[in-house]
Amino acid sequence: MSLPQFSHPAPNPAWLARRAEPIIDPDLPIIDPHHHLWSRHGDYFLDELLADTGSGHRIVATVFAQCAWAYRKDGPPELRPVGETEFVAAIAEQAERRDTATRVCAGIVGHADMTLGERVGPVLDAHIAAGRGRFRGIRHLTARSEFFTASIAPPEPAALMRRPEFHAGVAQLQRRGLSFDGWLYHTQIDEFVELAQRFPDVPMVLDHVGGPLGIGPYRDRRDAVFAEWRGAMLRLAACPNAHVKLGGLAMLVAGFGFHEHAEPPSSDMLATAWRPYIETCIDAFGASRCMFESNFPVDKAMCSYPVLWNAFKRLAAAASTDERTALFQGTAARVYRIAP
Repeated sequence: MSLPQFSHPAPNPAWLARRAEPIIDPDLPIIDPHHHLWSRHGDYFLDELLADTGSGHRIVATVFAQCAWAYRKDGPPELRPVGETEFVAAIAEQAERRDTATRVCAGIVGHADMTLGERVGPVLDAHIAAGRGRFRGIRHLTARSEFFTASIAPPEPAALMRRPEFHAGVAQLQRRGLSFDGWLYHTQIDEFVELAQRFPDVPMVLDHVGGPLGIGPYRDRRDAVFAEWRGAMLRLAACPNAHVKLGGLAMLVAGFGFHEHAEPPSSDMLATAWRPYIETCIDAFGASRCMFESNFPVDKAMCSYPVLWNAFKRLAAAASTDERTALFQGTAARVYRIAP
């Protein structure tokens, strides 16, 4: 029996334009450690990215995260994702020629099939060459639910991160000093914990605060989901090599549904809704292992770029100067090796 399919809504620029706010702390340097480039629900390439990074906040650099775009159309299947890294490196060089205020795609996180085991080594080397000094690591999508599908790619098999061949693939990341990004749901965090424990020398990055679910059978169970999610996150926090991206909560799977409102949300509304998740992460991992992310253009379906970063700044208002530096740029710079 086929599972229900949830499709993320498309951004509505006219609707987003109905909410304008003064920029909070406009001089604060920010590295946006997670965005995509693609043509889904419209183009989001260099010009569109620069329109967002130039909309008021001081975005000094960005990191591209794989999104299954611009893969090679022929050649060995395992090498086809290298086309995405080639494409993004070309975008980064285009931005350099234009001398943009933001160092676009200063880091690139691509995709390679970790289940190739040791055979993934040449794929990683091809990514490194294609990135021309920008390639930083791999993201392997493992998000899956037994109740629904809601992904840009078909869901991977269950318990993928527990497979020996997957471990052999991650070992190849370790040999090359590369990081591993994981996108999964809160029901899978313990698998990520085991992976982080097995590879203590690999920087592990959990995307989108670990994917707390709010759709399907989880729609009316927010308190119960939060308790399950929090327990798993505390277990992950015990792994010194684990980091968390603070964002992604404007995705459909989180269930907040701001896109269904008559008016776009304010940064205060976003901060109020997301505070329990963000504060839990910062308290558990510390600012030095957390980084705010835009997840654009995906999260653009529910809020604009200026409003999103205003929300993050509200959430970090009580942080010390050193903590704010880590949350908005320092952690991302260290994990993705972005020079000042």
